[in-house]
This record gives sequence, structure tokens and C-alpha cells, in this order.
Amino acid sequence: MSNATLSVALLIVSTTAAKDPSTDASQAALSDVIEREGDGKWNLIDTKIVPDNVTQIQRQIMMWTDIAAETINLILTTGGTGFAVADNTPEAVSVLLHKPAPGIVHGMLTASLKVTPFAMMSRPVAGVRNKSVIVTLPGSPKGARENLQAILKTLPHACLQATGMDSRPLHAGGVKKLEAEAGIRPGGRHSHSHDHHHGPGSAHQHSHIHGHSHGHGHSHGSLVRHTAPSSNPMSNDPSLGPSRRSRESPYPMLSVDDALSKIEEHTPPPEIVTFKVDTLLPGHVLAEDVQARENVPAFRASIVDGYAVVVPKDGNLKGVFPVVSVSHAAPGDIKPLKEGEIARITTGAPLPPGATSVIMVEDTILKAMTEDGKEEKEVEILADNVQEGENIREVGSDIKAGTTILSKGEQISAVGGEIGLLAAVGVAEVKVYRKPIIGVLSTGDEIVQHDRPGDLRLGEVRDTNRITLMSAAKERGYHVIDLGIAGDKPGTLEETLRDALRQVDLIITTGGVSMGELDLLKPTIERSLGGTIHFGRVAMKPGKPTTFATVPVKNNAGERVTKVIFSLPGNPASAIVTFNLFVLPSLHQICGVSPVGLTKVPVTLAHDFVLDKTRPEYHRATVTVGEDGNLIAGSTGGQRSSQIGSLRGANALLCMPTGKEPLRKGSRVDALLMSWH
Repeated sequence: MSNATLSVALLIVSTTAAKDPSTDASQAALSDVIEREGDGKWNLIDTKIVPDNVTQIQRQIMMWTDIAAETINLILTTGGTGFAVADNTPEAVSVLLHKPAPGIVHGMLTASLKVTPFAMMSRPVAGVRNKSVIVTLPGSPKGARENLQAILKTLPHACLQATGMDSRPLHAGGVKKLEAEAGIRPGGRHSHSHDHHHGPGSAHQHSHIHGHSHGHGHSHGSLVRHTAPSSNPMSNDPSLGPSRRSRESPYPMLSVDDALSKIEEHTPPPEIVTFKVDTLLPGHVLAEDVQARENVPAFRASIVDGYAVVVPKDGNLKGVFPVVSVSHAAPGDIKPLKEGEIARITTGAPLPPGATSVIMVEDTILKAMTEDGKEEKEVEILADNVQEGENIREVGSDIKAGTTILSKGEQISAVGGEIGLLAAVGVAEVKVYRKPIIGVLSTGDEIVQHDRPGDLRLGEVRDTNRITLMSAAKERGYHVIDLGIAGDKPGTLEETLRDALRQVDLIITTGGVSMGELDLLKPTIERSLGGTIHFGRVAMKPGKPTTFATVPVKNNAGERVTKVIFSLPGNPASAIVTFNLFVLPSLHQICGVSPVGLTKVPVTLAHDFVLDKTRPEYHRATVTVGEDGNLIAGSTGGQRSSQIGSLRGANALLCMPTGKEPLRKGSRVDALLMSWH
């Protein structure tokens, strides 16, 4: 067996200890066992404390198993293995395991049952994720110590196999050799000894009988809500069924401004890439200043059609001059020009060497032609007091080489002159912020393709959101991938999202974010993907259940990156409103656009508007220019969140306050412009 030291990480699961680490005693107990009874084979390299929260437990374990630069051979958790409502460590760990290890679990339970029959109250889990062995221990120091002592001698063998070592040399010599190397006596007795003293009438203090050792009492059979708005918010566990789902959302209600602040805080920073100057560049934001590589113009050029001349000292050019050459706006060699000679020249053409000015054709008279009548031979110039440099664009007079022509943060447009400016100075590539790739997914068993032939069956709904959101994102210049429709099954949704996270930077889903038993987006993000939901409710109309989350993943280079998921309401009006209000600012931030979000302008109401009494409303409206030049806003009609007809003709969202009385015609409000043509 290898003599290399194996690394250990310890995760303490306790809401109490997360608030006050001094209340935890398990760390000291387990560290002592590892040091005293580990035969020098272990090195405790990291210890973390998390509350009794599935997402945080999973996130920390995945940080160690999936993202840590060095392999952690053994991960021990302590706490949350009992029957109390808050005890969910086994559930958090089980779904992460690639290979279960029932033998390790059996070993712990067998040793514990020799101490007390209440060991059957413990719910340990063990197994392998990637190259790490994971074991859940009880929360009490005594129970954790006894469980670890029961298995510690065999764990080096498991950890070495998990790292991928060849089993043949490991098993060479048979079981007796393995037992000898592990310090285990035949029959399974460890070479260490420890006594248990339970005198008459003494109370058992083993962790096997406690629900959780960090301040949680027993609640056997209590079908209570497993989350509360005032505690750590956590989505419903779909496996518990509808009878144990929360009856109100566990997520606090945020204001729109607070939600936008969360998006700004947690949206990943822009990524800088090198991009060719071509027709695909418009819409990108520059990540650095751009300097001109060349002078514009690069040569002395005429700005008129006429005749290049050498101006005499007195400036008098009246007289007849021979036409000795022609300079067109095309590359080529031009013979030098002497005083007393002139050269016909076209607009934009380079001046002949020696020429000092250009006389406009309007200031000349043709005096003689060549014998074939095709060319000018002599031309009379009617100008006097001619100055050097007249009608000439000097080298670099438009743009000098080395000057900054575009600044970091400027967005390249298709209608502006930025592309032409870059091309003019010879810039072939620029550094820009990469545009995110967006995936759009609809969810729900009731959703069918929008173009499916035939009539709808009872309960079916055509998928209007996906095509609408994809079109909206493409209109804004983003590359969009169609993720299709995912049914209301946790495994299906998880698989779809995992596959999507490998392809895209930002996922937009619709549906599945309310309080129904089949609303699976939030549980899947938190419990299966190890993501963080930064908000799950917003005080607004429409769009209250809008959800914003981030998920840690590894990219193709093995680097840890954060990807964004927006789970929007399923009602069509809600989906497009929340896309414009929340998704767009995040997209802008990812690709460096500033300021983010829709343009806000003041408008005058064309008629009375009824206000919502409790929530601010983003009213779909049409904004036009009035006869007086002011912007006038009128409603598109009924504003129910499911009423997709309210989007017809809408080019703005009116920011309407709450109120008991209508907002009267002529009142001024802010409008967010979705489009303006």
C-alpha cells in the first residue's frame, strides 16, 4: 500500500455552530481521532462550517470534489444525520455520490449497535464522488468519534482505490496482508481499544439517538414546513410530495431595485476576447482603447477635380500651362512635377511629387488637345494669389497614426461609423467583451410546440414564451440556442439543465417557479445543481415569482466559472416583461454594455390608468411623439399576466406606482423603452 499522506476535509453541519463556531465540539474530537489513531496516514487540510441547508452542504462538498486544485481523499461531515426536521445531511450527500459505499455504512452501524440499540436512529451515508470518499458522521462528539474509529483503519484502502490506483498491487498478499497494514486484528477488531461506561440508570448520550446534536430536538412524524421565510430560504423538496411542501414561498419579497442590485452583484464579469473587424463585430463593446495604425490620409491627396501645380513665389498662376501627366484615385507611380507644368488630378488622388497646390477645374480653360483629340495638351489657369496647400488633404490631417480613435467601453454599432473608422486606419482585430450565449427553455407537461398541427387537448398550452424570448434575445444581437421543452420530472429537468450549462453562459427558463408541487425549477437549481438562488420573489406586477440564480460549473479548460439562470414566470406577459426588466441588464453586464437595461424616459399619460394597490406595475404601453414634441403613453389594453395580447404594439413599460386612486390623464411617469423606430 502507498505510504503517501492522504488529505482530509471536515464539514461541520450545524446552524448553531455556523452562527457561533465556539459551540462546536465535533471538530476537536475528530481531529484527535485522525491524529492519534490515523497512524500518520492523514492530513486534515480544511475545515468548514455550514448551516443545516442542503444547498450549502452540497456546494461545499462540490467545491472540494469538483473544483479544488488538489484531490481531497476523504471528506467527513458531522451533524444532521438524525430524524429531526432540520436533519438533511444524508439527503444532501446521497444525490452527489457517484458510487455508494454500503459496506462503510454497515461497518459504522454494526459498531454502534454493539453500544446501543438506538444506533438504528442514525442515518449514515457513504460513497465516492469523483476521486473523494465521503462519509457522514453524527453530530455529537462521542457518536462522531465512535463512528470514525470504527472505519478509520480501512479508509486508506478505499481512498487509494478511489484515486484510480491499480487494484492488483493493492490486493497482493490477500486480506491478511491488508488487515496487517491497516492495523486490524483478525475478526475485525481494531488494534486500539476504548471502553464505554453506562452505569445503572445512566442516560445514553450517543449520537445514534439524537436527532441532531447542535440544538435540534426530536420531531418524529411531525409533518411541518421544512423552511420559513425568516430562516435560510430553501425550495421545496419534490421527493416529500405535496403534503409537505411549503404553503408560502420561503423566499423574501424583494423590491425591483433590490433585485436589480442582486443581479449586478452576482452576474459574472465580462470576458475579454480578440475579434476580427468584420460584419459580425457590431454590437460588441470594446475592452481596450484602439489606436490608429496608419495616417489618414496616408498620402497628400486632392480634395477636388482639377490640376496639380507648383505655386511660384509670387502666387501668380495666370497663363497657359502644358498638361504633363494625369493622377487618378488609383495606386501607381506618378512622375515629379516641375514649376511651369501642371498635372490633371481627380478627387482623392495623390499629388505628384513636387506639387504644392491644386487648382479647381472651374478656374481653368482648355486651350489645346492632343492630335487624336482624346487628351488635354494645354490648359489656361485663371487664378492668381494662389497659396501653397490649397485644396489638399495633408498626410494625417484626418487621423494621425497612434492617436486613440475609439475608447474602451464604446459599443460598435452597425449604423454608426465605427466599423469604417477601424477599417480606415488598418485595424484588423480588436479586443472586445465576449457576448454570452443564451439558452431558452420552456418547462411543463402541459406545454406543446407552438406549431404542432391539430387541436389542443384539454389542459395543453402552446409554447409562446420560447419563440418570443428567443426572438427578443436575437433582436438584441445575442446568439441563442433553443433548449426545447422539459417536462415536470425532476430527473428530466436536471439532465436538460446540466446539458445546457455545458453549451451556454446564461439560461432563461419559463414556468415552474410558482408554489405548485410540480414547480421544479427552484428545487432542481438548489438541490441538484448546487446553485444559489439569489432571489425568488419580486414585489412587482406582473412577474412576482421571477427567480435569479447562479450555478458553479467547470468550463472545457477545467476552470471554475459561474453561469446564470433566470427562471421567469410562465405567463407570456410576465415572461417578456421580466426579460426586459431583469435578464437584459444581466446580459448587458456580461458583455460590457453601460449603462445596463432599457432606456428610461419621462412620458405623459394619454388617459387615466388604474393602479395596483399593493405592487408597482410595469404596464405594457405604446409611446408616441405628440404634436407638441412630448412623448405620450397609452395602454395596450388588459394587463393580466396571461394576456399575451397586451404585448401587441407595445414598445414601452410604464413604471406605475402603487395607489388606491387612478393616475390621471396628463400625469408624468417614467417609461422603459423596449424599442423605438
